[in-house]
Amino acid sequence: MEINATPLVSVIVPVYNAEEYLAKCIENILQQTYKNIEIIVVDDGSTDHSAEIAESYPVKLIKQENLGVSVARNAGINAANGQFLHFMDVDDVINAEFYQKLVSAILETGVDIACGEMINQRQNNQSSYFKKIKVYRSISDKLTVTYVGRIGYVWRYLFQTEFLKKHNLQFEEGRIVEDLMFSLCAVYFANGLVVVPGAKYTYVHRENSQLTIVGDKYQAKRDRDWQHAKAQRKAFSEKHGFKIPGVNTGKLRYLWWKIKKSKLFNS
Repeated sequence: MEINATPLVSVIVPVYNAEEYLAKCIENILQQTYKNIEIIVVDDGSTDHSAEIAESYPVKLIKQENLGVSVARNAGINAANGQFLHFMDVDDVINAEFYQKLVSAILETGVDIACGEMINQRQNNQSSYFKKIKVYRSISDKLTVTYVGRIGYVWRYLFQTEFLKKHNLQFEEGRIVEDLMFSLCAVYFANGLVVVPGAKYTYVHRENSQLTIVGDKYQAKRDRDWQHAKAQRKAFSEKHGFKIPGVNTGKLRYLWWKIKKSKLFNS
């Protein structure tokens, strides 16, 4: 596939009652050093002023009834015109060179996925940093450097859109733990993955987020969806004949990796 020197990047932002964060999120993207960006806001049936806020910015707005983040992300994929694609959560933050660094890394290496650094405010021991740009091509190496079988956050990655569509990668609808299988499948199928220091995504901890809602109903759904995701993960790895670092191989290495992160952030 021939790629332009400054390819279009489609950024998909699912939104549900996010008027508190949406303007800052859009401005964060518009202030990137990389300018050839298409922002796709998918309003998932918000009852607040999210849609009106989106309409005040140069974005592509998609409105749907409240069907969940997976349906919203899939709608964004289908509407994307960019050669590259990124999923961003509305209440998170990226540094100014995020897209510049990720796009440059893919253009230089020709791989399907670039993985940026992650600052995880919710779980510091899952944050990740890289010392240098490096390409990983074997299944074992790709899965180990990302620990994607344990840490499925999809917003860590910039994808070649054609690659996602070639493998018909979509998010399973109706689930809370929707990232895990999408990310695992993408990393597995990619012709290579490049890690990129200095492209920083901050996962901001919010008390009222989907993952921190208190209540038996939500806890029960999280538990069911996590068990479902684990079963899918197991079936996928068995079908394709590989082991997942941190899950059914290399558990001690993964534990030490988390311990080092905890020491780093608590020092």
